[in-house]
Amino acid sequence: MRHIILALALLCPAAAHAQGTAPATTPPPAADKPAAAPQPMVGDKPLVQVGKKSAAKKGEKAAPGKPQSVAQKLQACQDIDDATKERLMCYDEIFKPQPKPKAAPAKGVADCRFVKEEDERLTCYNGFADKIPRLPR
Repeated sequence: MRHIILALALLCPAAAHAQGTAPATTPPPAADKPAAAPQPMVGDKPLVQVGKKSAAKKGEKAAPGKPQSVAQKLQACQDIDDATKERLMCYDEIFKPQPKPKAAPAKGVADCRFVKEEDERLTCYNGFADKIPRLPR
């Protein structure tokens, strides 16, 4: 018991002394770097600021690490003005057109790529894209 008390009596002042002193080696400030605004601090820790996710702009692709589903891509195409060549090109990027002279009626959105006439193909894509429930972005 006496040994424990003796060890604590020696270690406690040493620990308090070590916490009270600053490190001796601080890097010198760089003269060629522009002065940046100091980061807000809470106590001795930096303040963590949380912001909104940047909204994807029209025509911008998603980050390579986050692949989008076909439904999300189709909904992104619907942000483009209706009945325009740009919207058709957006749909054609998702489903590469493979026109057939006599295409069967489309049973799904992927079947629209077989329609030969551009206006009919756009109408086909719009018909299926309008039926997709809105997904959160």
